[in-house]
This record gives sequence, C-alpha cells and structure tokens, in this order.
Amino acid sequence: MLTMIAGLFLFLGTHSIRIFADDWRSRQINQRGETLWKGVYSLVAITGFVLIVTGYAETRLDPHVIWLPPQWLKQTVAILLLPTFVLLIAAYLPGTKIKSASGHPMVASVKLWAFAHLLANGNLADIILFGSFTVWAIFDYRASRRRDKKSGVGYPSTGISRDMIAISAGIVIWIAFAVFLHEWLIGVKPFA
Repeated sequence: MLTMIAGLFLFLGTHSIRIFADDWRSRQINQRGETLWKGVYSLVAITGFVLIVTGYAETRLDPHVIWLPPQWLKQTVAILLLPTFVLLIAAYLPGTKIKSASGHPMVASVKLWAFAHLLANGNLADIILFGSFTVWAIFDYRASRRRDKKSGVGYPSTGISRDMIAISAGIVIWIAFAVFLHEWLIGVKPFA
C-alpha cells in the first residue's frame, strides 16, 4: 500500500504544481529552461505512475474490503464510462464543441473515470487510488478553468464534424476496452 501511496504523491504531486504553485513553476521554467523542467517533471511523474501500478497490483493480492458494491452498480458504471473515452479523444482533437464547452476534457475525463471507479470498487486501495484521482481532478479542473478565464483563453470549435469523430472514436475505444482490454490489462471483466 505504501508503494501506491508514494506513487500517488509523486504523480499527483507533479500534476498539482499548476494548481498550488503556478508562479513557482513559471519561475523554475524561466530559471532552468523548459526542456530541463519537462525532463525532471516527466521523470518524477513516470516514476510515480510506475509506483502506482506496482503498488496497486500488490494491494490486489491482499485486499482490505471496506464495502461490496452490488453487481448492477459495476455494470452501470461500465456504461457510464463511455463519456470518459469521448472526452479523452476530444482533448486531443482541436476544434470540438466538447472542448469548447468543457475547456479541459482530459481532466473532465479523469474526474469521471476516477469517480465511476470509486463507486464500483470497495477495497481500501481502490478508495485511496480513485478517491485521490477524483479529488485531484476536481481541483485541477477548477484551477484550469480559472486560469483560462484570467488569461482570456478560449477553445473555439470548428463545427460538428470534429465532435462526430470524437464521439465515434470514443465509442469504438470504449467497446474495445470494455470487451477486451480491461480484462487483459486489469484482470476484471466490466460486464461479467
């Protein structure tokens, strides 16, 4: 469990710098250069991610059950995860109305993904992992929207065709993940 918590601290810590210390971040980039900043940031974040995955895998060998969600909730959550994939695609597809409306669809995707998994899993490790990501995403989304508003940043859309691509690709990836990849990568069948 400590391995996973250390990973969460490193991964979410690096991803929280803009939330809590944006001015300090800007100073570090100005003093040390963007390349060095991104290199160190990436190294710490990747180390954190590896520790999260490793630590979470270890906790699954000896789970501490806090509550048992009903099977119908797990299947409902699997369906509710469809928008996370649409939001994720929209984050990387410029000009969508989805990005224009949400501003930060990647963070919104993480927030929805984490909260849904929090509902569907009742082990202590799950609560810590998905609860941490949920709280982080709430704060990051709010800070990102506030930063955009303050600096006048907008995300114009170029028409519905980009949204149709995001929706179609999101559905395809969701199906692939729900039917094949989740079991293969995580060991859990969402619709079992």
